[in-house]
Order: sequence, then structure tokens, then C-alpha cells
Amino acid sequence: MLVTEAILSGAATTERSRDEVLVALVRTHSRLVYRIAYAVLRRHHEAEDATQETFLRVVRYRARVAAVEDPKTWLARIAWRVAVESGRRNANKQEIPLQDAEKPMQEVISPDASADQTIQGTQVGAVLEKLIAALPEKLRAPLILSAIEEMTPREIAATLDINEAAVRSRVFRARQILKEKLAQRGQR
Repeated sequence: MLVTEAILSGAATTERSRDEVLVALVRTHSRLVYRIAYAVLRRHHEAEDATQETFLRVVRYRARVAAVEDPKTWLARIAWRVAVESGRRNANKQEIPLQDAEKPMQEVISPDASADQTIQGTQVGAVLEKLIAALPEKLRAPLILSAIEEMTPREIAATLDINEAAVRSRVFRARQILKEKLAQRGQR
């Protein structure tokens, strides 16, 4: 009887420690997972759904969590794949905007910036967002993970299943294209 109780309490302890690891993963990396999903999907609610789906997959495969060497990269890879799958599923769906959604979101205005600086920063951000969205997927993905998510080339390579040299090359090429496009816009 004592052996059975010891085995059961050991199993309960193991389950509890797995749950604690999962809670720690969510607390530590939920923002990263959301930002990756948002970078792919560009819609708040879809990014939230993809974030939830990412962590649901982690829960389903929680037995593997202990063997993961780099949880950040592992979660980034799952988040990226979930967001891309979600984007493909939702590509044919047309969004119907609500009346309030048609109004532009209010920007947080810095007390240190003048109105002209705030407007110019908003305009440059919108132009950059459009230019990045126009990049081919194979250049856009590494650029977003590098510049926006601040991931290392090694983490990006693991996330996208490509080698580090390809990551560096694609990020460099994407930046070159953006620089050229911005220079063209400045000449107008």
C-alpha cells in the first residue's frame, strides 16, 4: 500500500511540476507568441486566437516540454506555424467592419513630441508597414522576426526551418528592398 501511495504522490508531483512549467512558459512568453501571431496575421482578434491555439498545442504536448532546450525558440516556431495556418484558413474570409472599427485608433501622444513629429512618425510607420507587407513571404518572415521580434539569426533559423546564413541573407535583402522603396518614395 505504501509503495502505491508513493508512486501516486510521485506522479502527482510530476504532473504539478509540469503544470508549473506550463504556467511559467505562458507568463514568460505570451507576449512574444502574440507579437509573432500579430506580425503574421495583422489582426488583433486573429492573433489572440492564434496565441491561444499555440498554448493549447503546448498543453497537448506537455510531456515534450521537459526535453526542450530553448523554450523561446520552440514556442516561436509553434506560434509561427499556427499563425501561418490560421492565415491560410482565413484568407478567403472577408471581414465586415463594425461602425466603431471604421474610426482610426487614437494614437498615444508623447508629451515630448510635437504634433508634426507625431503625425510624421505615424505616416512613416504606416508606409513601412505597407512596404513590409508587400515583401515576398520568404523575405518578410525573417525581417519581422529579426527587426520587430528581436530574435537572433539562430532563433529565426530554428523557427522557420532554414539555416542561419539564409536568415542573414534574407534579412539583408529585405532591408535593401525597403531602403530602395523608401528612397523612391522620397524622390516623389
